[in-house]
Amino acid sequence: MKRILIVEDDALLNKTLAFNLISDGWEVTSALNARTAEDLLARRSYDLVLLDIDLPDGNGYDLCALVKPARPDTVVIFLTADDQESDQIRGYEAGAVDYITKPFSIGALQRKIRAMFAMLERRRPAKDLYDDGRLFLDFSEQSASLDGRPLALSPMEYKMLYLFCQNPHQVLTRQRLLERLWDVDEKFVDEHTLTTTISRIRGKIEAGGGTYIKTIYGIGYQWTGGERR
Repeated sequence: MKRILIVEDDALLNKTLAFNLISDGWEVTSALNARTAEDLLARRSYDLVLLDIDLPDGNGYDLCALVKPARPDTVVIFLTADDQESDQIRGYEAGAVDYITKPFSIGALQRKIRAMFAMLERRRPAKDLYDDGRLFLDFSEQSASLDGRPLALSPMEYKMLYLFCQNPHQVLTRQRLLERLWDVDEKFVDEHTLTTTISRIRGKIEAGGGTYIKTIYGIGYQWTGGERR
C-alpha cells in the first residue's frame, strides 16, 4: 500500500484530503506543521508528500530540500496559494514534481495521484531483488543464496526480509513489524514469533560473518546490509 504524508496547516483541508485519499485505499498520515513532518519523515519513508509551502513554523521549500537527499524516491507535490512563476521554479528546483495552486479540485488531485502511482508502478523492475555480492534475495521467485550457496527461507522470513530491504537503515519498531507481518501464512504473529524469526534469519544470512540486522534495544531492528543494486 502506498504511503502519503499530508503537510498542511489548514486543519479542515488536511482532514478533507486525508479522508478522500484514505477512501482511495492509500495509507495516509497528516502533519499540521514542519516540525511534526520532519519527525514523521525521520521515522519512516513515504511514497508521496503533499506539502504546503507556507507553514506556521517554516516553509515547504526547506522541508522538501531535507526530504529529497535522504529519500530520493519520495514524490513531492506542493500545495500553495502562491502562483508566481518564480515560486513554481523554486519548487521544482527543490525537487517537487508538481505545483498545485489553491483552491483546487480534490477530485482532480485524486485522479492525478492515481495516475502518478500507476505510472511509477509501470516503471518498476519486473522483479524485486536484493544483491550485495554476498547475499542474494529474489522476492518474486522466493529464492535466495549466500556466497553462491542456496538458502532455504520460509514465506515469513521472505516477508520480513522484504520489509527490511525496502526500508534500509531505518529503525523498524517491533510494533510496526508485528502489524505488517500479521496473519502471514494464516498464523498469528506475536512477540515470541517475531523474536524467533529474527534469530532464525540471522542464523542463515549472517553465517560466516557479516551483520545484516542490528538490534536497537527497546525499540526494534535496523537493516544494515549493503544497498540493493
